[in-house]
Amino acid sequence: MVKKRVVVAMSGGVDSSVAALLLNNLGYEVIGLTMCFGLERGGIGKRPVCCGFEASRDAKKVADFLGIKHYNLNFANVLNGKVIKKFIGEYAKGRTPNPCVDCNREIKFGELFKKALKLGAEYLATGHYVRICRDKGTNKYFIRAAKDSFKDQSYFLYDIDKKVLPKILFPLGELTKQEVRAIASKFKLPVADKPASQEICFLGGKDYRTFLETRMLKPGAKAGIIEDLRGNILGRHKGIAFYTIGQRAGLGIAHKEPLYVLRINPKNNKIIVGVRSEAYSKGLIAKGVRFSVRLAEGQTLEFKAKIRYNHTPGLAKVKLINRSIVSVSFKKPQFAVTPGQAVVFYKNGAVIGGGTIEKSF
Repeated sequence: MVKKRVVVAMSGGVDSSVAALLLNNLGYEVIGLTMCFGLERGGIGKRPVCCGFEASRDAKKVADFLGIKHYNLNFANVLNGKVIKKFIGEYAKGRTPNPCVDCNREIKFGELFKKALKLGAEYLATGHYVRICRDKGTNKYFIRAAKDSFKDQSYFLYDIDKKVLPKILFPLGELTKQEVRAIASKFKLPVADKPASQEICFLGGKDYRTFLETRMLKPGAKAGIIEDLRGNILGRHKGIAFYTIGQRAGLGIAHKEPLYVLRINPKNNKIIVGVRSEAYSKGLIAKGVRFSVRLAEGQTLEFKAKIRYNHTPGLAKVKLINRSIVSVSFKKPQFAVTPGQAVVFYKNGAVIGGGTIEKSF
């Protein structure tokens, strides 16, 4: 019997290594691919850098341990062109981008998926904590939140091409992080005790502001005024690129109550701050929205909406303004709704759709 070939995206971490182990044990012909971005540790922090030299080395160790083939692929130009340039440009406009969403759409389930098919693979697998389900009535595949709600990564995958889902495997979707660690230890994987990597690989362990400073941002790095909602000038900022909605630390303002960034205005290079109660929004407008269900223009449906990765989804009424723009009204006001971040909609754990936050109200 011919084994089904599966390419596993191996980052050198525990999760992708266990994914490769599980599929190998199930009898698949497993090939490991590591995406190399030319990244090294930035010297800040103790966590390993995903997709750097260390990652490639550890992925090769695991592949040798499992007795599977392993290859490195140079995706540095792809990362720079499709993710990093947008990351810098969005911050320069006073927005807070989500590069992990872009990387999953453009690279992991875009360019890497194409490479897997060229290698004759029937599937591409990753170590994401997420599930894929199939609607028996429509025969359509959709993304569903993982069993481990704390590690669930469905938020980052809402925008991948749904056409690839029948060819994707997520072996960790039904496991918790604790169970994955236990499997790695049981089978004595070389990376069993390796700590988790940081979320944004290309920062190299650095704070994003340090990364932006090295790229000589203009005009986002131009200093300007910080004022409150009443127009009172409270201080000066170092450049709108170095601030994000909801930020409290680093404002350099002495005030009787803690102040938070409420709005960033790139047109007049101002940052508006206020107390925490002023940082809540009743709703938002999102653009570039895609749904896995059909909505009629003007139709309003209720979903759970997640406005950032570490956010607990809240009930919201979602109204389709046109084919790619929605208005979202929260049942309860939400803190720090941030332009540039993704808003993802759920129903019974299934990802219904999502888009990019344009503004809050």
